[in-house]
Amino acid sequence: MPPQPPPQAPGAQRAPGTSAPAPGSAPTAPFVVIGAGLAGVHLAQRLGEPAGPTAAPGTGTGAGSGTGSGAARGPGSGVVLIGDEPHAPYNRVLLAEVLAHRYGPEVIALPRPHGTFLRTRATRIDRARRAVHCADGTVVPYGTLVLATGSNPVLPPLRGLLTPGAAALPRGVHAFRTLDDCLALSAAVRPGVRAVVVGGGLLGVSAAGALARRGAGVVLAQQAEHLMERQLDPASGRLVDRHLKGLGVEVHTACRVRGVGVEAGAVRSVELADGYVLGTDLLVLACGVRPRTGLAADAGLQVRRGIVVDDELRTCDPHIRAIGDCAEHAGEVPGLAAAALDQAELLARALTPPHPPVRYRGTRALTRLTLATTANAPAAGSATAAPGPTRTTGTPGAIRTTGTPETTGTAETADTALTADTSYPASTPAHTGSTTTTTPAAAPAAHLELAAFGDPEPRPGDDVVQLTDATRGTYRKLVVRGDRLAGGVLLGELGTVGALARAWEADDALYDDDTGTGTGTGGSGNGAPLLHLLTNDGGS
Repeated sequence: MPPQPPPQAPGAQRAPGTSAPAPGSAPTAPFVVIGAGLAGVHLAQRLGEPAGPTAAPGTGTGAGSGTGSGAARGPGSGVVLIGDEPHAPYNRVLLAEVLAHRYGPEVIALPRPHGTFLRTRATRIDRARRAVHCADGTVVPYGTLVLATGSNPVLPPLRGLLTPGAAALPRGVHAFRTLDDCLALSAAVRPGVRAVVVGGGLLGVSAAGALARRGAGVVLAQQAEHLMERQLDPASGRLVDRHLKGLGVEVHTACRVRGVGVEAGAVRSVELADGYVLGTDLLVLACGVRPRTGLAADAGLQVRRGIVVDDELRTCDPHIRAIGDCAEHAGEVPGLAAAALDQAELLARALTPPHPPVRYRGTRALTRLTLATTANAPAAGSATAAPGPTRTTGTPGAIRTTGTPETTGTAETADTALTADTSYPASTPAHTGSTTTTTPAAAPAAHLELAAFGDPEPRPGDDVVQLTDATRGTYRKLVVRGDRLAGGVLLGELGTVGALARAWEADDALYDDDTGTGTGTGGSGNGAPLLHLLTNDGGS
């Protein structure tokens, strides 16, 4: 059977080498979304749902009025999704589970998006004619265009990584961002293979845990002083460090990688800044991401770190919006699944009748991890490095990232793989103005849970409440700024995480523990005493 051409979008034209159709020469799709990740697929799903109460086009009072997007919704009506990966859309947050062989690729597939799905690459935006040009020659006119182009992995400037004229990375060097990246890395892993992971954030830690579970000998190099520095304070970062070491992962913090040794086109070693040379078969780069802004910049849209959007997620062109990892709002690029889903949900409401007025004010996300301790058999080999711990392997648990948008009041959840320690941090010296309570140590629990939100490091003038209960195996730290929670980390039993999450997400004022009255004028009026939030009867 001859190959079938890709599906055509409503009004799309095959025009290789020609200009886009003039306005009015072909039907225009009300909504075109570029990017088939979490944000783009969620938006396409919402835009394609059956419409609620309708309003006449152009009569809405919110962000979507007057942009040619007033058509009533229905399954697939007027929604075109453009994605450039060869796979069906998938949940990128679960890639570490696929690497660990806990899930197959089909398990992390997202629901089939409504409307037309074009599996091609968008190459140019013609703002004057309001059309998207694609690599396969398709031209898709739009009423409203949404950029959900995501981000690209950052390649660190390592000596020997990229040679002049090279078209690809050396064999054995892997980014860890796409399903193709994950499958290529997975195919290279076998028991005893030596692997070095560069980067100790969420992605690097989850990749290291997944590789250890597969029997690899893993070294993790982190430039910051402790692991997961964006989410955790030093004490809780040390917990993750000790757990990874218990799995057999050799962890180097405050450590910069300087160069890569390549022989016959394949990676063979990694050189650290302190002079250590790690022999390796695989190098995994988990050094963060950078928003994909090239398409927007070429179209003349305002770009700084990301594509600049206002509170209605509108770019400098009123017909073009941006959401997810590629979008910069109020000077920030969150780069979190919860924020991407919040923005998609908010924009879907704005673009469909009755076009309610909406404002995106950021996402107050809470990261929750379940850290398992079940061990597998020892790995058959290990990476060669400076003296390090004996390696064993373990079973990863799961991270749950929950975010509640200030504008919608709904929560979204995403998962990825991680592993944990069975030991608990000692009492950590408190910040000025803090309260610290410590109880004697006891045997560690069978597993450990962790939740983190906001900024766990206090600023001058902040209050810190810190409780360490080694009998129960718990560590709890809250940072209070004025009468509001500014951040916190909880380790061990998370019986209070529900109440803390509600107080954090609602930005409630905290009660004065002595008087039982609120100490501030803001929030929802549903605040709770601070110490009540830290005890097991404080919530669920």
